[in-house]
Amino acid sequence: MTHRMLPIVLAALLVALPSTALAQKLVIIVRHAERADAGMASKETDPLLSEGGTARAGRLSTVLADAGIKAIYVTQYKRTQDTARPLADRLKITPELMPVSADALTDRLKSRHASDIVLIVGHSDTIPAIIKALGGPVVTIPDNDFDNIFFMVPATGLMTRMHFQ
Repeated sequence: MTHRMLPIVLAALLVALPSTALAQKLVIIVRHAERADAGMASKETDPLLSEGGTARAGRLSTVLADAGIKAIYVTQYKRTQDTARPLADRLKITPELMPVSADALTDRLKSRHASDIVLIVGHSDTIPAIIKALGGPVVTIPDNDFDNIFFMVPATGLMTRMHFQ
């Protein structure tokens, strides 16, 4: 996906909303970028991003810079925080630690960010539960897949999945 395509995708998603469902605009969900220990037999619990992962985080910052994001949620792990950092710095947003459960996260989004566009940086095993809790379809993310961007409209359950390089 190119940087120029993002406004078109966002506009299409927002046009698809019924007028009564504008309470929760959009939740953008991505998996953390590539881990530094990818492919190693003994994986660290909290690895940094690889050089490629750091580059991907920078590209994500460029792709989402004009998306209107007002809040960013990350996990306690460095890889989600480091994936979000370039965009957070660019937008001058301090990322928030997300609750452990997907239901608690959706409750927080409803109470604190009801009319905002929010970015969530998660993991291959947490993103499916988050999407489901937001009313979206069942998704799977292979362990070696780092290039998904999920655009969720919780009010309607509409989800679009795109890939970025």
